[in-house]
Amino acid sequence: MAENNQTRPSARTAAPMRRGPMGRGPMGGGGGKAKDMKGALLSLLSYCRSQAGIIVLALVLAAAGAVFTIVGPNQLSRLTDYIYDGLSSEIDMAGVRSVALLLLGIYLASAVCSFVQHFIMQTVTQRTAKRLRGDIDTKINRLPLKFFSGNAAGDVLSRMTNDVDMIGQAMSNSLSNLVTAIAQFIGCLIMMYYTDWVLATTTVLATLIGLVLMVVIMSRSQKYFTARQESLGTLNGYIEEMYTGHDVIRILNAEDEVRDTFSSLNQAVKTANFRSQFLSGLMQPLMTFVGNLGYVSVCVVGAWQIINGNITFGVITAFLIYTRLFESPLRQISQAMTQVQSCAAASERVFEFLAEEEMEDESDKEKRIESVHGEVEFRHVKFAYPNAPEKEIIHDFSVKVQPGQKVAIVGPTGAGKTTMVNLLMRFFEPTGGTILIDDIPTTDIPRSNVHSQFGMVLQDTWLFEGTVRENLLYNTQGVTEEQMIEACKACGIHDFIQALPQGYDSTLTDNTSISAGQKQLMTIARAMIQNSPMLILDEATSSVDTKTEMLTQQAMDKLTNKRTSFVIAHRLSTIKNADIILVMRDGDIVEQGNHEELLKQNGFYAELYNSQFEEAS
Repeated sequence: MAENNQTRPSARTAAPMRRGPMGRGPMGGGGGKAKDMKGALLSLLSYCRSQAGIIVLALVLAAAGAVFTIVGPNQLSRLTDYIYDGLSSEIDMAGVRSVALLLLGIYLASAVCSFVQHFIMQTVTQRTAKRLRGDIDTKINRLPLKFFSGNAAGDVLSRMTNDVDMIGQAMSNSLSNLVTAIAQFIGCLIMMYYTDWVLATTTVLATLIGLVLMVVIMSRSQKYFTARQESLGTLNGYIEEMYTGHDVIRILNAEDEVRDTFSSLNQAVKTANFRSQFLSGLMQPLMTFVGNLGYVSVCVVGAWQIINGNITFGVITAFLIYTRLFESPLRQISQAMTQVQSCAAASERVFEFLAEEEMEDESDKEKRIESVHGEVEFRHVKFAYPNAPEKEIIHDFSVKVQPGQKVAIVGPTGAGKTTMVNLLMRFFEPTGGTILIDDIPTTDIPRSNVHSQFGMVLQDTWLFEGTVRENLLYNTQGVTEEQMIEACKACGIHDFIQALPQGYDSTLTDNTSISAGQKQLMTIARAMIQNSPMLILDEATSSVDTKTEMLTQQAMDKLTNKRTSFVIAHRLSTIKNADIILVMRDGDIVEQGNHEELLKQNGFYAELYNSQFEEAS
């Protein structure tokens, strides 16, 4: 696979395009918009609709378990009356036994329902989290390059890990608990009024205070849960960037600046966490106070009822339990709503990412390039980046490359060299003009088919954590051991690989001692093994020393033989043998020809070429 067509790099070793530390912000430009808790939760429910049946079953079991729990105190009231009445005469043991067995059955049924619903919800949660991570991974491969140039990699990782885990925890714990609590709350209310309306009304009035305060707290705390998830994503993105560039930070003595920025971001996470947890933490002691107030109210009013002969002692016993059961769901609801708020904030970030604009769907494009001759034409190509359409980078680029030709693209930094390669690979689309391969416009064929025609070696190397063999043969099938070794010998890295502890089966990690030049040679060997019909080499020898460059240049000559190849180079000595040299400046081709012809013109190319020798001397 082409070097830049590897769409699933390891997070530990990949080097995606990044924003500077000062240019941070939430994805999609949502830093200051109002957050929609209801909309986020509806999106999550819609996402889970394929599992709606089994989720409903779990919720029915949760409600049934709550109902069984509620029926218990009513029977306990009968049991208490049997015992209380027997104190003055003889206890009815047959009645006690029948009620006790009934209670045992009720509580066993409640336990079974609770166990089954928890098992179901755990299964559903893990399936949903797995699907979310898979969809995020798939989404990453469908996003255009402009997305990655504007969003930190760490923030995307935070959505796949922290936010998905938060959704999973909320679904696993809060959803069933919320249904159980609501069923228990309603059931308790019904049973209390069925038992005694005076005590029931007393309990409800005492509890109503807590309900009102809970609603007020929830309405004010949601924005802090959203801020917590966003600030955590921003912090993760910054840590990932700074860890990757740790050596550069030390070289530039920027530790203090990095530490200050980290402290600021860390403080933002702390503040958001504190505010969200402080407000949600008020619910627990509030519900405890309401519960205790209910106990006192039931005892006082119940004593007055007994004195007047309106109720029995068993009713008081039942109501004390009902008060606890009535107050308990309020605790559960307050805890569940805290998790629901966190879930809503996480869901919003995840579904905001999944809703990002994707590259055009090309499943309907039937044209394919099967047997490439290698003719490539840029016909009046123009280009401006999507985020700055008024600043045209490529003005009017036209060139026709014959099959098998080696084309070198040179010019100063910012001339548009790499942009031309990105357009050729369809990483970006031209804003004007056409690019053709074998007389077929690239826009008429799927991107994957375009990518499969090119081997690509970039200046920024990419090796993932795996064996040397796995890195060399990445996404390439049918390669023999001899072919792999031959490619490595041609690039001069066979002896180095053999010197590793397990040779080609040695695992490359962050701690493996391997130079930048050796990494680049491995990516060149990978391109040779891939054996694509056309090649793109973007500063492929920039990290190797002079001696290694000579060996690599010989390997590259073998690699480009009889293949249409595009070489971007700053070292002009490496492209002397190119069939065509395109000299670019400010988005235009100002000169073209071979090395000797351009030197004779004594123009811009000759100026660039001679300046390199002056610098070397």
